[in-house]
Amino acid sequence: MLGPVILAASRSDRMRRFVSAAPGTKQVVARFIAGESVDQVVPVVQDAVAKGLEVTLDVVGEDITTREQAFAARDAYLELIEHLKVLDLGTKAEMSIKLSMFGQALEGGHELALANVRPVVEAAAAIGTTVTLDAEDHTTLDSMFAIHEELRKDFPQTGCVIQAYLYRTEADARRLAASGSRVRLVKGAYKEPADVAYQDKAETDKAYVRVLRVLMEGEGYPMIGSHDPRLISIAQELARKAGRKLDEYEFQMLYGIRSEEHLRLAAEGHRMRVYTAYGTDWYGYFMRRLAEKPANLLFFARSILTRG
Repeated sequence: MLGPVILAASRSDRMRRFVSAAPGTKQVVARFIAGESVDQVVPVVQDAVAKGLEVTLDVVGEDITTREQAFAARDAYLELIEHLKVLDLGTKAEMSIKLSMFGQALEGGHELALANVRPVVEAAAAIGTTVTLDAEDHTTLDSMFAIHEELRKDFPQTGCVIQAYLYRTEADARRLAASGSRVRLVKGAYKEPADVAYQDKAETDKAYVRVLRVLMEGEGYPMIGSHDPRLISIAQELARKAGRKLDEYEFQMLYGIRSEEHLRLAAEGHRMRVYTAYGTDWYGYFMRRLAEKPANLLFFARSILTRG
């Protein structure tokens, strides 16, 4: 029951100030956020690649209010791509982008977000990598899917994310599971109303399996975003039944969560990609990580009490 409360707090400026000032926050944030700058995150990428892993990089920060902030977000990704190019990491590191960070919610936001994300996708393609458009709350999805479709005309490797807890997702998966598509499936980490999303974990898990079966039986490239051992096992079985080779799908997990499982899957020959977030505007991302798993919240509370 704590999850919805934490997700509501992720939009609260008052809670943002309280959490940011708490004495144990920095220690816990470091568990989920790989650094505050490109210079800090690059060694993390290099270490992951040396261990046989791949990464997707997310410059955190989504609640922007000005066009200037949207341009700054675009430039932050372009700076990241330049670092990946110099270090020849393009084939091992892709990028994940939230279109809200690129101005989607501002006036004329759909066109602004498309104009901002296009040069990033183009620069990524130039160094041999790509971009995946993250899913946010349900009100943004039609715009995200439209931008995704537009980008794929010139950059067909551009990926997108779908969320199992939304009622619409199975239909979205059937539309997206086409040749050349790249689709990451996650459970969903936003507070959504009961008329658009499952509220029960068991129903969300069932939906996840249904959607994953659609993706595995389709012609695209499924990306399984989950830390759940049962769902990982089901994904492997669905891939086997669909006749997929190990390089025809991949697993994705968050930086700082089940790190030993990252290495185990990679050692078995699976493509294993670590979703690695960095940057200074970490609050919204951090709160969703707390909401996803009660143990994360307990870890945070203990850190605050210990430091206090």
